[in-house]
Amino acid sequence: NTQADPNCRVTALPTSTLSTMSASEGTKIQKIAVYSFQKYDNHFLAPGLLERLGSPTPGEGDSEDRVKLLPFQLNVQTAELARNCEAVCLFVNDIADEAALTVLASLGVKLVLTRSAGFNHIDLVCCEKLGMKVMRVPQYSPHAVAEHAVGLLTSLVRRIPRAYNRVREHNFNLSGLEGFNIHGKVIGVLGTGKIGQITAKILSGFGPSRLLGYDLFPSPAMQESLGMEYVSVGELVAQCDIISLHLPLLPSTYHLINADTIQTMKKGVVIINTSRGGLIDASALEAGLKSGHIGGVGLDVYENEGSFFFNDCSDQILTDDVLSRLLTFHNVIITAHQAFLTHEALQTIAETTLANMASFAAGTESPNYCNVAAQDPAAAK
Repeated sequence: NTQADPNCRVTALPTSTLSTMSASEGTKIQKIAVYSFQKYDNHFLAPGLLERLGSPTPGEGDSEDRVKLLPFQLNVQTAELARNCEAVCLFVNDIADEAALTVLASLGVKLVLTRSAGFNHIDLVCCEKLGMKVMRVPQYSPHAVAEHAVGLLTSLVRRIPRAYNRVREHNFNLSGLEGFNIHGKVIGVLGTGKIGQITAKILSGFGPSRLLGYDLFPSPAMQESLGMEYVSVGELVAQCDIISLHLPLLPSTYHLINADTIQTMKKGVVIINTSRGGLIDASALEAGLKSGHIGGVGLDVYENEGSFFFNDCSDQILTDDVLSRLLTFHNVIITAHQAFLTHEALQTIAETTLANMASFAAGTESPNYCNVAAQDPAAAK
């Protein structure tokens, strides 16, 4: 996931802008607070941390005392729960802003681990000022996210959720289930990092008439193997029948899809976003759907998802009016940031997070450190 997530393609930056620095000297990690802990983190992450931070000598407390599993977000109010921890482990919707980071630093936290590729939820400038290091998981399963993106697309254009619900109610009528062929359409991929490239490869199998791409750093491999045509953002959104987003969320990409860009799109365009919610102005998206200009939308991310995604809100009234209205459209499919969620991805996230922690403790170099220079490749270009 910047979303991000494997969704945030910071690897699109030249390698020189991503830090391969090491901690100035090794810092022993004895306790860690894991925020936004979910049940699925019990598969790999929790056991790995409990094993790694087990008590080395009697009298120092057992491993459960050393690993705080916190099933809620980091923010300025919850930061205090990391007391006596040298490290915190975050996920995409944690709020590591200046206020929260200042509290963490006052408690002695030296390392911020994010179990995501993106780091737009962490104030890197503040971390640098406070002397805190930040490490990420640069990729964990790009195939998982790419496959989910294509799954959203096929489900959307063939009305599969609607058909599924009808048949469960013994309604076998096909009226209103007409879809369209992906074959022969013009498909655009915004962002051709690892996830974008895999998505493009899958989509090329459908036989598009043209495959367009946009990236600050075009991939010769995509051009040679898939015949991808690299164009500007404006050209891509204006020419494509299907647009799939795979960009990091940065100042230069915030609300890249907005009222103006939507107006330049083809009528009936289908938009897929498994990257970062902030890439799309949700209000403009709703307006485009309401007017009929946008033909369909598949989202695994939403710009204001932090209060809802990863939580059971089934007994609550959604207070986000735009999200509530988006959920009423028959041509919108929303999943709750689950594109990454495969066994393979969870295992890689855990292994990389443990390796990052060990690298920091040993003071060794790692390509997984994040620094301020990596915040916006557009500014560095």
